[in-house]
Amino acid sequence: MAHPPSGAPYRGPAAYRGVPGEGRIRLYITTRASFRMEATVRKAVRYVTPLREGGSLPAVVEAEDGSLWVAKFRGAGQGAPVLAAEIIAETLARSLGLPVPEVSVLELEEGFGRTERDPEIRDLLTASVGLNTGMTYLEGAFNFSPVADGPYISPELAALVVWFDAFITNIDRTPRNPNLMIWNDAVYLIDHGSALYFHFNWPSVTEDTGRSPFPAIRNHVLLPAAGDLQAARRHAHDVLDARLFQEALDRVPDALLMDAPAGRTPPFETAELHRAAYVAYFRNRLNASNVFTEEAVRARDAARNARLTRLPYRR
Repeated sequence: MAHPPSGAPYRGPAAYRGVPGEGRIRLYITTRASFRMEATVRKAVRYVTPLREGGSLPAVVEAEDGSLWVAKFRGAGQGAPVLAAEIIAETLARSLGLPVPEVSVLELEEGFGRTERDPEIRDLLTASVGLNTGMTYLEGAFNFSPVADGPYISPELAALVVWFDAFITNIDRTPRNPNLMIWNDAVYLIDHGSALYFHFNWPSVTEDTGRSPFPAIRNHVLLPAAGDLQAARRHAHDVLDARLFQEALDRVPDALLMDAPAGRTPPFETAELHRAAYVAYFRNRLNASNVFTEEAVRARDAARNARLTRLPYRR
């Protein structure tokens, strides 16, 4: 596994990754200016194929410009908050320099997918008319394996991914379901719909919610490989601020923020009040980040010690 050069500054916006067989470091730099902060809306014109993974029935769809996207639909079980989480997480991850596919807003018009033979899919698409989200389809990508693909991820990159997932309370990057893809000799973070689960119950959210630890980090697929988690925290504090949080929320369309299940009302009177609640949460979480960072350090050290513990000899 490749490592950062000795004495090199912490390059969070680039992170370091090893390239199998090359024995050297490549960097990928992402700055705030290098991607669109406003949400791009694309019209979906063709349902290509379902992806039978997870409970949200994602699918590959084609946009009007011919591009392919892995779509998540607002008509699925957990609704619009999952789609908002995808947009917010992509914005924050990209600002930190983490490798993520672009997330776009996909518009489904009346009648989209009406020729689909599967009634479950037809019902889902009918319930999803309007705005949804899509992640760039990484053609030819394959699932990350912590055993075979470790050289793609340096200790520094692993630490930043672990810290980021603890920050957004992402419970879904485990050895069983890493939600990491290898594409064009690089690793990409995907599927953040399970993050920010607090937003399913806004009435219970208080200032203490953002300051809470994140015990689920002990199950993170990259935790044993993570390097300096405090360095990752310092980098995040250099990048993340209230302005960036607001920019991330501005990318979420009002229609998704004000969406509510049938028979229920939105948690806030306006989309701007909803955005302000998210920003307040993120500010509290960042200010209390040492709580979940230290927890991640303890969990990482415990995981490493467990690996080193020898089993008793038995005949």
